[in-house]
Amino acid sequence: MMTDPSPKIDSLPGGWTGDDLRLESRWAMAWSAEELAGLDSALDSCTRQGLAWQDLTRENFPLNRTLGNKLSRIAGELEEGHGFVKIKGLPIARYSDEQLRLLWFGLGCHLGHLRFQDSRGQLMREIKDEGGDLGSRHGRIVTGDGGAFLSSKARTYGPGKLRFHTDRCDVVGLLCLGQARSGGLSRIASTIAVHNAILEERPDLLALLYRPYSRSRLGEEDGGETATYDLPVFGVRNGKLTSHYSRTYIEAAQMQPGAEKLTPAQWEAIDLLAATAERLSYAMRLAPGDIQFLNSHVTYHARETFEDAPAEGFTRRLLRLWLAMPNSRALPEDHRVLWGNTDAGAQRGGIGQEPIV
Repeated sequence: MMTDPSPKIDSLPGGWTGDDLRLESRWAMAWSAEELAGLDSALDSCTRQGLAWQDLTRENFPLNRTLGNKLSRIAGELEEGHGFVKIKGLPIARYSDEQLRLLWFGLGCHLGHLRFQDSRGQLMREIKDEGGDLGSRHGRIVTGDGGAFLSSKARTYGPGKLRFHTDRCDVVGLLCLGQARSGGLSRIASTIAVHNAILEERPDLLALLYRPYSRSRLGEEDGGETATYDLPVFGVRNGKLTSHYSRTYIEAAQMQPGAEKLTPAQWEAIDLLAATAERLSYAMRLAPGDIQFLNSHVTYHARETFEDAPAEGFTRRLLRLWLAMPNSRALPEDHRVLWGNTDAGAQRGGIGQEPIV
């Protein structure tokens, strides 16, 4: 385990700030006519075979060479470039919901290895405001005053703000199907830029972020050997940084009986991380048909509060995939508790499955 902060992490091009991303043409992609024709051809092949999206594999969702080359560029940009990709303008109005799920899942099969997003085998999650008692369905802790501390999963299904965090996968992919009437901006921040800024400002606090913080499994896993696990916020292997962070998991762990309490300095460290991510972040609006891929090791992401208006045709809906990437980086050994396998290119991450009874 590393107990001292790493030297400044090489920040080009992954160490961007929000100001560096003002010119969208430098990092956003679009679909060519040939690429869209390739997607339609793959979709036609699925339809002829009578396949549901859950049945798709690389073999039965065939892509033409042009599309294959595009996905290779995307994978390279995610691991060696900015760490995120936005692809604009998939013409979703010409597809049914089922066809969109086929296209999205099929692209995921070619880009990486799909990972489970809950303990019951969910491979594609629809993110929208479900309303009602989210805590009873998706996880909560009843607090001493009778209130409810919601799990990260429960918060995802509401309209409230999501703080900067990472997901339990190498790459998270979002396909936007619908926009809110207002709000809901996606905010992203470079982990590398945040790391280097803290190193310059408060190296003493950065050192604490290389030491374990207790995290809760609340709302994510029904099982697991323990209710909590210990993992540093930052780690480095072979000169490459990784970060896994969600304040919600850390706060929930502090509510567990017998949990070791964080020191004031540890709280100060994650306060500084959150403030730095906010200061260096970039906000983008995802329009229907936009796709966003994020490398969890080198980006944090957040979501602003939103308001739907279904009667006016405004409902924020996204389809989410979790991917393990064939070109992923090796991770420090003490990250095995979360990832299962720390080798480069491993099929890792996601949520462990309940045993079949």
